[in-house]
This record gives sequence, C-alpha cells and structure tokens, in this order.
Amino acid sequence: MNNDDIDLLKKVTLLGIMKKKPDETLNDVTVMLVDTGMYDMKEAKQILKVLKAEKYLADGQLTLKGITEAKAAEAMFKQ
Repeated sequence: MNNDDIDLLKKVTLLGIMKKKPDETLNDVTVMLVDTGMYDMKEAKQILKVLKAEKYLADGQLTLKGITEAKAAEAMFKQ
C-alpha cells in the first residue's frame, strides 16, 4: 500500500467508526469494512494501529481529532 491508499483507508475507517450504531463495537465495524473487500483483516488491524498511534482513536472511541477528520472525510465523499 502506498501513502495515498493508506490515507484513503484511514478516512473510510474513521467514517465507518463515526457512523457505527451504539450497540456496535470497533471490531464489528472492522469486520463490516473487511467484508466490503476494501482491505483484509491484517490491513485493517494495521490501519487501526496507525489511527491509535496518531491519536484518532482512544479506548475504542474516536477522539476529538478523530471526529474532526471523520467529518472532513464525510464531506469529501459527499462531493
């Protein structure tokens, strides 16, 4: 994966987490995204690790930084 791919996957993952239902877990969202064929489970775990390291995620929830980036991704995809 190149940097553009990683950035896109990060945005889609953040958006998926932001849109999750209250009864869904982070793992549920990850499995759902893997099922789309966007990436495999190994890549999904790498993306989640990056998101945690970059402080977009903490304790299985989006941080303020993560929410901001997810909203920006949502706006980008609506264009």
